[in-house]
Amino acid sequence: MSRTLGILVKLLHEASGHAVTVELKSSELYRGSMVECKDNWNYQLENITYTAKNGKVSQLEHVFIRGNKVIFMVIPDMLKNAPMLKHLEARIKGKGYALGVGRGRAIATRARAQAASRGATPRKGVVPPVTR
Repeated sequence: MSRTLGILVKLLHEASGHAVTVELKSSELYRGSMVECKDNWNYQLENITYTAKNGKVSQLEHVFIRGNKVIFMVIPDMLKNAPMLKHLEARIKGKGYALGVGRGRAIATRARAQAASRGATPRKGVVPPVTR
């Protein structure tokens, strides 16, 4: 797993080998053991209990589910203790760097610095326009 993958995709990879429940946009429900998942959310499940739209239940041995057909997925509760989520939790609590904080402030600071270099006096609370 690379660093560029999102937290949800990493969590999806952690769910491999566990029992999951997947509901499709067509209201079909699959519950089985996840064999493999891809970064594009495609899954392979085995030993599946399949529930059709009309409520009919059947057993399937192996199925491949395309990721863009999934409306939601239920993963085991034990994955809430995954190491990657502990890392994210530490970042959110402020033990690391905050998520998404500082981007707006940097643009405002840059705009004030540009205005000051042009000889204008920056006014408090007013951000001059940024030229790019």
